[in-house]
Amino acid sequence: MTAARGRTGRPPLTEERKAEIRLEIARAAVDLFVRQGVTATTGEQIGQAVGVSARTVWRYFPSKENCVRPLFSAGIDLIAECLRDWRPGQPLVAALERAFSTEQERVTGTEGATLGALVRLTRTEPGLRAVWLQTYDEAEPAFAHALADRAGLPADDLRPAIQAAMLNAALRAAVEHHAWRTADADTDRHTTQTELADAVRSAVAMAAEGVT
Repeated sequence: MTAARGRTGRPPLTEERKAEIRLEIARAAVDLFVRQGVTATTGEQIGQAVGVSARTVWRYFPSKENCVRPLFSAGIDLIAECLRDWRPGQPLVAALERAFSTEQERVTGTEGATLGALVRLTRTEPGLRAVWLQTYDEAEPAFAHALADRAGLPADDLRPAIQAAMLNAALRAAVEHHAWRTADADTDRHTTQTELADAVRSAVAMAAEGVT
């Protein structure tokens, strides 16, 4: 009787490690896009910056523009969670404060130094613009479901859908307005990120006038 043959090769990656790799690829891609442009950047270069093959890059993302999606979509789940926990009578800005604080901490580091430049690239790079807008398209139903859960309404009810659309538009407008307005600003990173957080809070407060 022979012993069962053990499994050989590398153990499968955990979901947590896969998420880390996706984020590493995203950071490398945005750095290259900002420094040399999207057209001049290849999958091979993105992979080399991370220490993986181009095949690995394409395993995680269908195109080089899609590589930045994790940076665009970060925070969506947390915002949806905050919306579900939004207490009656509590200002919307206060309900989302945990998400704002977490996001500000995330972009205060090296990642934040190029995130504004990446958003500005969406104005001139159609591929990046498509990914940017698609990210918000995907966020909107997540926000709508969270608002419907909070109000005890059906997921397909029109009211939370309208509320989610208003909130989503406010978030995108604030980020774009800040990124384009500060393109040539000579301010330190912490000040820039504080201003971004304040812009997002102001935009949400404006939208909240119709989201009650």
